[in-house]
Amino acid sequence: MESELAKVMVPVAGRPMLLWVLDAIADAGVAETIVVVGHQADAVRSILPEGIQSALQEEQLGTGHACRIGLEALDYESGDEVIVIPGDMPLVTGATMRSMLEAHRSTGAAATLLTAELDEPGAYGRVIRQDGMVAAIVEVKDASPAQLEINEISTSVYVFTAKHLPGALARLNTDNAQGEYYLTDVVEMLVGDGLTVAGFVGGPDEGLGINSLDQVPGVAALLQQRHPAD
Repeated sequence: MESELAKVMVPVAGRPMLLWVLDAIADAGVAETIVVVGHQADAVRSILPEGIQSALQEEQLGTGHACRIGLEALDYESGDEVIVIPGDMPLVTGATMRSMLEAHRSTGAAATLLTAELDEPGAYGRVIRQDGMVAAIVEVKDASPAQLEINEISTSVYVFTAKHLPGALARLNTDNAQGEYYLTDVVEMLVGDGLTVAGFVGGPDEGLGINSLDQVPGVAALLQQRHPAD
């Protein structure tokens, strides 16, 4: 990000981007929220609203590792739903999260992935479907030329049925271009176990994360359109 601030603390439309994400989660009606912190952990903790807990990821070993850290801090039962969402996606809405949860329940899926369809999918992971359901997510660095032509992308927002998640996370490995534990690999594992992974298509704006400071003004403008009085 070329910023002295931790990424999730970079201001977007007048607030740290993480707070927009936490608003969406709260609007979705979740019972408990854990924020996984690493870089500038104390500073990130200092902006968390009352009642939001944190879990420390001492080594940044990838999204799958971060999910495991967060899950270990969460108080849940096997039949509960666990939402996983990155802290750099301030355009995801509570309404979409609620609709995604309803879709997850209606399909009986082990996991549901929020996707977006983009004219220029760029560096986002591609969603591979089979018979309408999600078969895999392929990161760009690991994708074939044919897979790079797919315009449905992973937003890295998931709903999991809790009982399926710990075992899959424990089986992750770092056999990939980044040498990290990819949460995306959980999708293919669940499919390989004979379980269903659904895809819920959200709006194209909701698939936009922030990876550089030059993306902030565009995202801020969209947030200001949604919240003109803020």
